[in-house]
Amino acid sequence: QVQLVESGGGLVQAGGSLRLSCQASGRTFSTYDMAWFRQAPGKEREFVGAVNWSSRSTSYADSVKGRFTISRDNGKNTVYLQMNSLKPEDTGVYYCAARPGFLSGYDRWGQGTQVTVSS
Repeated sequence: QVQLVESGGGLVQAGGSLRLSCQASGRTFSTYDMAWFRQAPGKEREFVGAVNWSSRSTSYADSVKGRFTISRDNGKNTVYLQMNSLKPEDTGVYYCAARPGFLSGYDRWGQGTQVTVSS
């Protein structure tokens, strides 16, 4: 089992940067695909980006392409989300998620970290 804890959220001005971290427990972290999702007030949770277990494959929502970068360090059991050129519409709670394989859904979630971008 993998347990996830996010950190790194906060308040930032538009145009600024933040780096989120997701620390995972468990020996099988390196076998999981990892992703970031976010949920803005009054909206449904949406996909932000993902990285596969080996870091060979990444994907991003169109809204964050070119601004956000997802990466992972399997030696540290950590996945990161580097967010640059932040916009007010990036505001929301950011969640880290894990899935055991590409045929599975994301079924392990962290508690979330708040990101607020002021205009």
